[in-house]
Amino acid sequence: MNRCPGAEHLSGTPTLTTKICPQCGGEIDLFSIDMQAACERCGFIAYNDTQHCIRWCKYARQCVGDALYERMMKTAP
Repeated sequence: MNRCPGAEHLSGTPTLTTKICPQCGGEIDLFSIDMQAACERCGFIAYNDTQHCIRWCKYARQCVGDALYERMMKTAP
C-alpha cells in the first residue's frame, strides 16, 4: 500500500455525503472536509467517520498536507 486508504476522501475537491439523522430522520449534509455537522431539523451532531485518523495517526500531516491538517485539527472535537 503506497497511501492511506482514507486519504482519498480528504484531499482534492470536497465531496458531499447525506446522512440520515438517527434521532429524527432528517437529512444531514456532511462534506468530506467537515469533522461534524448538525441536523437542521433537530440539531443532532453527526461525525465524519473518515476524519478520525487525523487525530491519532502519526502520519496524518504527511498524508493530507499541512494546510488541511491544521484546519482539521482546529475543528477536531
